[in-house]
Amino acid sequence: MPKSKRSRIVSLTKTKKKDYEHKKKLFQDIRDYIDKYEYIWVFCIENMRNIHLKEVRNEWKNSRMIVGRIKVIAKSLGLTKDEEYRENLSKLAKMLTGEVGVLFTSEPVSFVVNFFSKFSRMDFARSGFMSPFTFTVPAGTVYSKGGRIPIDNDNPLPHTFDSVLRGLGMPTLLKNGYVTLFNEYTICKEGDILDSRQTRLLKIFGVIMSEFKIKLKGYWSSLDNEVRSMDDYLEH
Repeated sequence: MPKSKRSRIVSLTKTKKKDYEHKKKLFQDIRDYIDKYEYIWVFCIENMRNIHLKEVRNEWKNSRMIVGRIKVIAKSLGLTKDEEYRENLSKLAKMLTGEVGVLFTSEPVSFVVNFFSKFSRMDFARSGFMSPFTFTVPAGTVYSKGGRIPIDNDNPLPHTFDSVLRGLGMPTLLKNGYVTLFNEYTICKEGDILDSRQTRLLKIFGVIMSEFKIKLKGYWSSLDNEVRSMDDYLEH
């Protein structure tokens, strides 16, 4: 009789060893990247989405991008003047705060700046997101876009959505087979911190609020071993 997976004992020592080996390999990989590529960029991610990050990675296949593992990255660069792997890398390590990543590349600075200044992807908001605008569904028959486009170009929501909307707190009812509101209903106001109920309602009406964006913080150049913030770059 086969053993139940639940009864298997996982060795914490083994798990810790694997994690240590992974960190050790990443540490060395990063130092190899420092030697290989001309520039190291630090960037922050706004409204993280794995699907969009994957798209960015595919665009930069000839470079190396690492997101997360901040402590290992910082240690690889060097946290102090005495520890830094190359001159001034400890200054770059100080930029590793928040939800950040690093890009190792030999692409020209202007090319990198141009790409990331233009790259963005819109997506549905998640719980905890601050609404940038107010969204109100008008009274009457409820349409799929919630009043965002003329009804001549829209379709009424299928009747099956009535119970779904009511379950999310929207006071709808069926009238002549159509999902209906007797009064307009505001799903969110500008500045609201959205909860899961609001984000589900917004998604039903196809309301996209969140923008995935990668913002460059600064870079280190192997050409002169100098670190420049984006403010420094823009000033020149």
